[in-house]
This record gives sequence, structure tokens and C-alpha cells, in this order.
Amino acid sequence: MTDELTPDEGFRSGFVSFTGRPNVGKSTLLNKIVDSKVSIVSNKAQTTRHKIRGVLHQPGLQIVFVDTPGISKPRSALGESLNDTARSVYSDVDINCLVVDAASGFGKGDSFLAERIDVENTILILNKVDGMKPEAVASELKKVSTMGFAEYFPLSAWTGKGVKALVDHLAKRMPEGPRWYPDEMTSDLPESQWVAELVREQLFHEMREELPHSIATRVTEWDLPRIRVEILVERDSQKGIVIGKRGEMLKNVGTRVRKQLPKGTFLELVVSVAQNWQQDRTSVEDFGY
Repeated sequence: MTDELTPDEGFRSGFVSFTGRPNVGKSTLLNKIVDSKVSIVSNKAQTTRHKIRGVLHQPGLQIVFVDTPGISKPRSALGESLNDTARSVYSDVDINCLVVDAASGFGKGDSFLAERIDVENTILILNKVDGMKPEAVASELKKVSTMGFAEYFPLSAWTGKGVKALVDHLAKRMPEGPRWYPDEMTSDLPESQWVAELVREQLFHEMREELPHSIATRVTEWDLPRIRVEILVERDSQKGIVIGKRGEMLKNVGTRVRKQLPKGTFLELVVSVAQNWQQDRTSVEDFGY
């Protein structure tokens, strides 16, 4: 590892964080840039609960992108922990990017975050410009251009429009540095945690309204090809909802996750109750959040 952390002459590397409110597209942008699914995605808040690193490799260059939980007004110990996780990256990266939903406009939540960061050293990313008329994008850029951010990039993480311009700019700003990760590595997320995240992602797609926030997932058995994932809910009444009528909900989740795992993997899903775990800081930490 010592040799890997010794800078090669002319090699550049660094860390870039994506921060912002929930559901502004940080995870989608990360996945698009590294051309790999390293962060789960859904349209529900608190989808991202960890600092997830995705690694972009180019000749003579390595950029480590850090995806963070969306920052919002906390309503639980989990919410407070996620906010702490997101804020903790500010001092650990070379460049911070504040991601904003351009289609919704720069709102109070965005202003709240902007007031608490060094905007002069932060890049503002206006995401979700696909579907917006050029004059609407120009209007949003004009509105935020006086806020003093280092740079402004309108783009669409979903379609990829404008993403290359952002990456090219970040590449130019990377300092000389070591190869932090091997060339074949696109994420530092442990494989077991990744499988647990895949299960939670599919549950988020299946569940409605507030129940997804009550769900946590963790691997309790890892003896390949056998994997056992425990799904934790907060109340007995939620257990039946997750399992579904005649087990259909759990069956659908398992089928979708298995399609993303190596052929022959045996995935077992079990549902347990951890009463009001979101409100208990110890439980939040025990579940890895």
C-alpha cells in the first residue's frame, strides 16, 4: 500500500464531495460519472445513508467522488446522524460541490446549506435541466450567479448532458497526488454492505409514503454463495407490510436483487422488528448509520 500512496510524477488525484438536499440527484450523478452503479437510487429521502466513494480512473488521473446523505431538518436520531455524516466531508475533500434541483429552483433549503459552507470554494451544480427550456435554465443560472460560488455547471445526471464539462473542470483542478485506489476499483463500499443496500433500494421502490424511512438492512450471514439479509422495521404492523400478501412483496424484492448478483447466489431475506430504532442513537450506530 505504501507504493500505491507514493505520488507518480505527473499523476494527479483528489477528492470531490457531492452535498445537497435530499433527492437532488447526487447518487445518480455519481453513478453516471464513474459509469457504474456504486450508490443506490430512489425518489425517496434518506436513500443514501453513508458516505459512499466512487472512483473515476483516467490516464494520469484519479478522482474520488464522495456521495453523501441529503441534508434536511432532522426528525429523528437517524436524521441527525445522516446530517452529521454529510457535513463531515467538508474538511476532507479538495473540492465540494453543492447539488441543486434546477427544475425546482434554488430554494430555502439550498440557501440554508449555502450559508453554512464556503461558497467561494464550492462548485454549484444545477442538476435535472433535462426537460427545461434553455431560457428557464438561463434564468436559474442568472438567479444564482450573484451568490459567489466558484463555478456553475448546469447538467443532467440522468441523461449525461453537461456531465463531461464538469468532470473536465474537476480534472484540471486536481493536485498532484497518489493512486488512492487500484485501477479496477470503482467503489470502497464493502461487498456485504453493497448487497444490503441493494435490498434496501428495492424495498424503497416497492414501499409507499413513510415506511421506507423505518427500514434498515444488514447482512447477517455471508457464506458465498449463501447470503442472509435481515430487514429491520420499527413496529410489528410494518413487518406484514414488508412481507406482503402471501409473501409477494418480499419475493419481488428478492427476485430483483438476485438479478444484480452473481449467478447461483442464494439470497435469504428475513424481517425483524427493532422497536423505534430511528429514535435511538445507539441503534442507529449499531445499524451502521
